[in-house]
Amino acid sequence: MPTPKNDKSVTGRSLVGDILAKEMAREIWTGNFDKAIPISIQNFDLTAILPAVFFMFRWGYRRGKGKFLDGFSVQSGKGEKRRKRFCTILQVAETLSQSPKLEGFTGIAEQAILGDLLLCFCLENTKRSLGRNEQIQRVAPVHYLSSWVDLPEKVSNLRFVPEMVVAMLADQKGDNVEKTSEGKRTWFPVGKQFIDNTLIHAFHAGIHVEGDAASRSSDCFDEEVQLGVDQLLMVRLAQQIGEAPDKLRGSEGEKISNQRPIADLAAHQFSEDIRRFIRTYANIMPRQTLVALLESCISVGLTTIMGSVVELMLDWGDTGQLHTKKDQRVPRFFVDCACGSDPRLRTLAEQSFDDFTRRLGRFPTVLMAARILDWTARNNSKIKELGIQTRPYATEWLNLLGELLNGNHELSSRIEGNIDEKMTNLSEKIAFEFPEIGEAFKMRPKNIHPVWTMAEQICMIMGRGVGYANLIKCVDSCLLIGRPNGLATKRRVRDDGIGKKTRESRGLVFSDSVLEYLVHLHLVNSGNSVRQSLSFREFLRIIRDRYGFFVDQEPPGMTISNDLLTHNRTVLERRLRDLGLLIGVNDAEAMKHIQGRFTPEETENVGD
Repeated sequence: MPTPKNDKSVTGRSLVGDILAKEMAREIWTGNFDKAIPISIQNFDLTAILPAVFFMFRWGYRRGKGKFLDGFSVQSGKGEKRRKRFCTILQVAETLSQSPKLEGFTGIAEQAILGDLLLCFCLENTKRSLGRNEQIQRVAPVHYLSSWVDLPEKVSNLRFVPEMVVAMLADQKGDNVEKTSEGKRTWFPVGKQFIDNTLIHAFHAGIHVEGDAASRSSDCFDEEVQLGVDQLLMVRLAQQIGEAPDKLRGSEGEKISNQRPIADLAAHQFSEDIRRFIRTYANIMPRQTLVALLESCISVGLTTIMGSVVELMLDWGDTGQLHTKKDQRVPRFFVDCACGSDPRLRTLAEQSFDDFTRRLGRFPTVLMAARILDWTARNNSKIKELGIQTRPYATEWLNLLGELLNGNHELSSRIEGNIDEKMTNLSEKIAFEFPEIGEAFKMRPKNIHPVWTMAEQICMIMGRGVGYANLIKCVDSCLLIGRPNGLATKRRVRDDGIGKKTRESRGLVFSDSVLEYLVHLHLVNSGNSVRQSLSFREFLRIIRDRYGFFVDQEPPGMTISNDLLTHNRTVLERRLRDLGLLIGVNDAEAMKHIQGRFTPEETENVGD
């Protein structure tokens, strides 16, 4: 008898495993494809990735188990889950108050104040909840020693985003990111001195290495160095823990994959942006402002990379070829500069993003087809002999898969026949177990490559939770959606404007943090100097061409009245003036220039 439909995903996975090779079923039953983008396509906390990045740059391997729980959990709470549940802000404050290096917090009121400071600057509760009795979930990147705090407990909960960031910034060759060799010059070396790494150097105040640099307790704090209260509290947290976490052990492995996203232009631009921003402003911005703007930097960069990968893979599904670096492009979005206060601009921004999410609906099927082709090709002896490298970039390999897909390779017929046999057997089983899916494919044209039929059937069995829903969560995480430093907002709206059915609608906005980041970044030339000024018109052109952010022009495929475009531009001008980021002696366009709140001295060798 057919299995009940409410257990479709479990039954479907078993069914696919019975028809296909067990190893093949295990590899394709996922929403990920690391050769396109090397992260787990699920939700992640973008604000928590920097401590893991610090750790990997310092030690050259992935973070494993640390001693945060041992240092701050209630000893009477037995069992790992119970110990984590009782590891609260109140408990951390009570433990720190007993340290001789942090005096004056022994009373109840003083410990409450200490707990509030920790919650404000250093630690975050589960689900970002307030209060001192909630379980602690994350650590904030206020200082390099935040890398000693193993939160979240498993680095894999960050969905391999820190590993991808390290790989992009380190920009090495080979399969894995290794410790940078002596004599090699790079802005982001791995396993070198703090001063050598642009990112760690900005956060390592007061830290030096004593004794064996490979020892996990060799990073020491100079008590003579004066720090802000936020950084000092993080130092005291780390000192209570005693040492950095161990390397990751077990099946996942300690190695940092050097796999990069196929959107190599967006990846290069992200690396350039973060380097220019940190080198120019790390020493002149207040630490909390720097962290906030750095989060906006990462949000803009990951959104651009993710959007570029989606566009590349959708085009690959149509043509079988990936665009070269110079021809790659990012999605184009209309940005609501009024942040939702004007319903007309908000609706336009949501319509622009809705067009992207509609295209996004095909992305899981394209990735599934790519995984099926990838598995089949990797197990073909003649293709193995070609020895095509897939790291750091899998562009050549995906182009080969595209040739197999389009019949432009001498082995295309053999690969297609192999997939067709599997697809036929799978379709028969699916028609029996899931008649509604089998019925949907009865009238399917015969001239379609069998990989598309197979991919669509498996995606339907897996359900939206594994495919599209997780993909949307991943995009939301990149956007830092709804967060003060984020790039977008979302709300529930009535579907088609009628009835009771609702859906989530997203739209790009410029939060104050994003605006400050974009302004300060682009006041830095790609050469060796800081601009004295940048015209407002040129600023709009840069963010439009580089990131796909449309303010006073309509994105391709949209029709927007000139009045609304002018209004959106005027709103942005007013916000920039209020933030102290725009000057102009009159209404003449040529006299409007953006300026930074933080003006660095001339920067030596900021560019490539």
